[in-house]
Amino acid sequence: MNANPSSTVDAHQHFWDLDQFEYPWMTPDLAVLRRNYLPAELSPQIRRVGIDRTVFVQAQMNSAESDWVLSMTAEHPWIAGVVGWLDLTADDLDEQLSRRREHPKFVGVRHPVHDETDERWLLRDDVVRGLQTLARHDMPYDLLLRPPHLKHIPELVRRVPNLRMVIDHLAKPLIARGELEPWRSDLAEIARLPQIHCKVSGMITEADQAEWRAADLLPYVEKVVELFGPERLMFGSDWPVCRLAGEYSEVVASARYALSMLTANEQAAVFGRNAVSFYRLPTP
Repeated sequence: MNANPSSTVDAHQHFWDLDQFEYPWMTPDLAVLRRNYLPAELSPQIRRVGIDRTVFVQAQMNSAESDWVLSMTAEHPWIAGVVGWLDLTADDLDEQLSRRREHPKFVGVRHPVHDETDERWLLRDDVVRGLQTLARHDMPYDLLLRPPHLKHIPELVRRVPNLRMVIDHLAKPLIARGELEPWRSDLAEIARLPQIHCKVSGMITEADQAEWRAADLLPYVEKVVELFGPERLMFGSDWPVCRLAGEYSEVVASARYALSMLTANEQAAVFGRNAVSFYRLPTP
């Protein structure tokens, strides 16, 4: 793997502070997650496994969360970028993005589409207008989806052709059930669209959380490698959500195992260079 520290990136992790923010999705059954997770806890873990920088991804629908994480990047410069939440339907979205652009580490936007009751939420006219505004600002968008949403992505790309987008967590295939269809067929259609990238992330929590093995992930990783190629994939740990099924080191080890069919140069791309390019991460 490329030893250049600027190219070794975990492209998907979270922090949260229950004293500052509310997280409605954090239900009582997610007991292991119901405490503060802050940079001081993650820092030694990334160092132990050879990850040099990370990208924080929103965990709450509140733009103040982005301000909080951006304020921590001076003390923790290994936080290379922040993918924050913005209301895509806001009348002042253009002005909000202009202000966000002033901080070089605000690098993307995400909305938890998979929590919307309308499966076609992304195709709503007001949402499409917001995504078109992101495209004008060259601000990429993280797609937090489930398999039923995938069939709508080609229409979204037709309406917003200039927006770079990345599918988080392979769109959460049903790994615990060993199901590939219709996830595989719908993803194949999307992979033909060069604007769409995919994160190799969030897999162990979609597997059998108590008894998963790295081999369980292989059919899904092999498929996204086949469809997207190593040049449009990026690794993400999904820490600390991953702790529902395993620790940070286990996530990294399982991803390296599942991607071991790639050359060293291709692995270096998936484990960093692609994230740097996609998010336009600032030089460390």
